Amino acid sequence: MKKNRLQTTQPAGALAALALTALLTATTASAQDSSPRAEFGDLVEVSEVLLDVLVTDRDGNVVIGLGPEDFVIEEDDQTRNVTGVSFYSNRFQLREGEKGVQNPLSNEVPADRYFILFFHDQRRQFDPRSRLVRKQLEASRQAKRWVQEEMLQGDWVAVASYDVKLKVQSDFTQDRAKLVEAIESASKSKDPGNQWASRRPAAEEDKPSLLAHLPSGDQLRDESKNIYDGISLVAEATRDILGRKNLLMFTTGFGEVRRTAGTGGFLQGAFMARPDERFYPELEQSLNDNNVAVYPIDLTPNEFEHVQRDFLTQLAGDSGGRYHFNFTSFILPMRQVADEVNGYYLLGYQAEHPSGERGYREVKVTTRNPEFRVRARQGYRFGA
Repeated sequence: MKKNRLQTTQPAGALAALALTALLTATTASAQDSSPRAEFGDLVEVSEVLLDVLVTDRDGNVVIGLGPEDFVIEEDDQTRNVTGVSFYSNRFQLREGEKGVQNPLSNEVPADRYFILFFHDQRRQFDPRSRLVRKQLEASRQAKRWVQEEMLQGDWVAVASYDVKLKVQSDFTQDRAKLVEAIESASKSKDPGNQWASRRPAAEEDKPSLLAHLPSGDQLRDESKNIYDGISLVAEATRDILGRKNLLMFTTGFGEVRRTAGTGGFLQGAFMARPDERFYPELEQSLNDNNVAVYPIDLTPNEFEHVQRDFLTQLAGDSGGRYHFNFTSFILPMRQVADEVNGYYLLGYQAEHPSGERGYREVKVTTRNPEFRVRARQGYRFGA
């Protein structure tokens, strides 16, 4: 991406360019007219915004072959011109005989897939004999099955868990045996011990890594005292990995539960969970800046009234993922996520922001074909 600097400025913080495949990041350049400022007002920063977009048909199949003319981008209700479209695909990694392995497109970029299996440990919240803990164990069994039977050749998978601190049970690997062992450790709340720098495996050249970019020792514990910060650390640790990262989170939710006002007065309202605003904005920005989509997979039994659903839906929507609940087996949402990230589009467009300011812009992406289903992040934060 080119930067035209008419005046020296600082990058827009976390929105500084990572690479063409970074999601919702921006390379920042200042634009100043040569005419007097009194006539034209304050300086603005012209940024290239990059959006990671999933497009599927009504049956959930990835739609291929779309170009700039097929998309409509609205930022704060203003239509933006699409300046570039690339299609990132793992079709070249599919097993022989599977659908969609021939005829590469002119804008198609071969890409590996990245998954982070994130287990929000329920043992500290509930009795180990409770049904919720049993659901967690069932989720881990199905996750092991997915790893053993359904990982593709170009898939990289990491395993993390959270109880009172972040634990990386396995760095990104394609070794199924290591991943199965890591999932088993997460299900039993084991501490892998790799938080200490002296016990971490050496990072391998040209291989993706979480541990290489995480703090170590007491610093890791201190910086992940709540789950919001734990997820943020994971997102930030993926910053050197180009492309979309998919965080599959097995959880009952962690939003701040409040009672809402009802028609019969405050005490008649329902209990609902909302983001904790002390921590959520930073989490949302970390996910967006580092191209990490969250897919909450609900551990709550279907028959339970679940106050966390709105929060988990928001977390998924804000990051470009999807909330999964009310399913018969945990392997089903894992399959759905894997299927829909076989290919995604990276859209580029230009946006203007007031120089030196911070803020949030809402973004809506649609296609001109109303039958296509589109999922993308709902906005991004800008500024230092």
